[in-house]
Amino acid sequence: MLYVIHCFDKADHLQVRMDNRPAHVEFLKSYGDKLHAAGPTLDAEGNMNGSVVILDLESEEEAAAFASSDPYANAGLFEHVVIQPWKKVLP
Repeated sequence: MLYVIHCFDKADHLQVRMDNRPAHVEFLKSYGDKLHAAGPTLDAEGNMNGSVVILDLESEEEAAAFASSDPYANAGLFEHVVIQPWKKVLP
């Protein structure tokens, strides 16, 4: 099942994001072909302010474990995280 993990950064935490970005990217890469898409969301000025990750996982619990193990989460970057099952239709 595909899951969308949408993470919202705390205000004024861009430096936390930048400091932990290399570890976050390596963490994402460790999911190999389970990773369908990943990238930051942007504010009106083009600054990163959150993350969207789409993973093929067995359960919502596994998605929650991913979210809580992310180096960004461990660094206290996120204000909140939303996890939803997702059905790819196109393309």
